[in-house]
Amino acid sequence: MLSEKLLNAYSAENYEKQSTAMQAVLKSYLEVNTTDDNAKTTKTTEPNQEYDFWKTFVADDESHLFHTLVDRSIKLHNRKYIGHQVAVPLPITAVISEMTALLNNGMAVYEMGAAATAIEKVVIDQLKPYFGYDDGADGFFTSGGSIANLTAMLCARSSKIEISWMNGTQYNQYAIMVSDQAHYCIERAVKIMGWGEHGCIKIPVDAQYKIRTDLLNEYYEEATSRGVKIIGIVGSAPSTSTGMYDDLAALGLFAKKYDLWYHVDAAHGGPAAFTDKYSHLLQGVEMADSITIDCHKMMMTPALTTMLLFKKGKDSYSTFSQQAQYLWADQHEEWHNLGKRTIECTKLMMAMRVYAILNVYGIDIVSEYVTHTYDMARCMAKEIEESSDFELAVSPDSNIVCFRYTDCPVEIVDDINNAIRRHLINEGYFYIVQTKLKGNTYLRTSIMNALTLQSDLSDLLGKIRFLGQLCQ
Repeated sequence: MLSEKLLNAYSAENYEKQSTAMQAVLKSYLEVNTTDDNAKTTKTTEPNQEYDFWKTFVADDESHLFHTLVDRSIKLHNRKYIGHQVAVPLPITAVISEMTALLNNGMAVYEMGAAATAIEKVVIDQLKPYFGYDDGADGFFTSGGSIANLTAMLCARSSKIEISWMNGTQYNQYAIMVSDQAHYCIERAVKIMGWGEHGCIKIPVDAQYKIRTDLLNEYYEEATSRGVKIIGIVGSAPSTSTGMYDDLAALGLFAKKYDLWYHVDAAHGGPAAFTDKYSHLLQGVEMADSITIDCHKMMMTPALTTMLLFKKGKDSYSTFSQQAQYLWADQHEEWHNLGKRTIECTKLMMAMRVYAILNVYGIDIVSEYVTHTYDMARCMAKEIEESSDFELAVSPDSNIVCFRYTDCPVEIVDDINNAIRRHLINEGYFYIVQTKLKGNTYLRTSIMNALTLQSDLSDLLGKIRFLGQLCQ
């Protein structure tokens, strides 16, 4: 006999009460953070202080829990959130995420998630042509760019080293060529595969922080002379630190010359393909064997929502060739049994978030969003370039701008910029991050919010000027 407590917890009436309370809190959150210029983006606490708070916190009711969680979380929907590369989700994606969380259809096998599995293929088929892929291409969604890039590296290994999945690669040194600005998850993936620190051949970047394609042959020949078997190359679209796109066409031609697997990590900047103005940044991506796109960066969906595309659909089946008879009796290629192609055995209904956007608003809303945020980065860069007290690291390709305040003695520039960011975070209105470029500290903004305006960016620069003088 089930207890009254358990029955009530699962009841439709209880769900309605809790969902209504949550929606009221989130409605207020959106109203404040999209309209109130004086709303704070973040509230600074020390890790142990935050831990102690939640360890002893007891909510009076669900509404109290929801209010407290929002109050102590960073407000991505605030126009002054210009920090990490995390999407500011469209409300429709939050609504559909609540639905999929309650439905909770696992998707390793078709019968566990029929609707979500079919919808995932619809989304992949609808979006792959924007990357120059034809009907033979395929792909799937997975939980984050790190897993997508690891899966692509595993697929590269299976494609170029035929017996690697069953027998391993322990008797040879293999490697992937990458930019030294590539996301760290590429190197991590290579190390997971057991290739060690020599498994990444890192190519220097030029003054624009793009991979030096003029050095590719030299590095390839040097590694080969040491007995290293290079099987693939990775292009960044763009790199994480600076937001600069590699020359994807040149990388594609190099990969073709040496019969290498060509992967493009377009986790951040892939959605530029959906725009008229910025799609040229991805010229050459159609040559890639695989492409990673994080929808939870530049497609306004909650994390984690990542697409992994394959130019040849059959390649997506070669990564994990193993028996799992309790899941599926047929071991042939089947698009609808996703457990044959992904690391995950229980897979979220994440494609529903993208499908909801496309179904309700169309791809145009993504195009408008990407164009606006990339435009805003150029406006900010122009203002920085025209100022005598700032230095721009590089003219931006994407919506990422790296710069620093320089109206101070050169020997304390790094210290001053570190202090400026600390003051900004402690005040709680603007949220930006920082990075190291060529050993120097730069402030770094990622303009992720569709509501962020040029006036907000000018206000930020003005605030930094004030703090720069204050900190000296």
